[in-house]
Amino acid sequence: MDTGSHPTHAAHGGTAADAHGQGQQHPLGVYLKIWGLLFVLSAASYMVDYFQLQGLLRWSLIIVFMLLKAGLIVAVFMHMLWERLALVYAVVVPPLLLVTLLGIGALEAGNTRVTRGGFSAVAAEQATPPQAAPHR
Repeated sequence: MDTGSHPTHAAHGGTAADAHGQGQQHPLGVYLKIWGLLFVLSAASYMVDYFQLQGLLRWSLIIVFMLLKAGLIVAVFMHMLWERLALVYAVVVPPLLLVTLLGIGALEAGNTRVTRGGFSAVAAEQATPPQAAPHR
């Protein structure tokens, strides 16, 4: 009769029920390394302001550092690194699709703005009455 012990847990001196009851434990070194990496990424993010970078480079670096920090936090501190692939997809794919749709919307908004600007200029030219020649 099965006592509920799993071979891998039995080899480590525990049962499957014990593993589920205690939760998954990870070495403290993993967390310390991630904290250190988060500190380095935050320092790099502050360096963008310190060196007064401007324009597309500034915003690209800020977004890259933000996404890297968010990814590390989700992967390690929310334990997504050790979860099943289906759960990871359930958490990661919807925001990724949302960002993609927002990007498509931003591109379309730019296209609409350019198109409206072109039509507005033509309409303004047609609405302006011709100038009469000045009398001398």
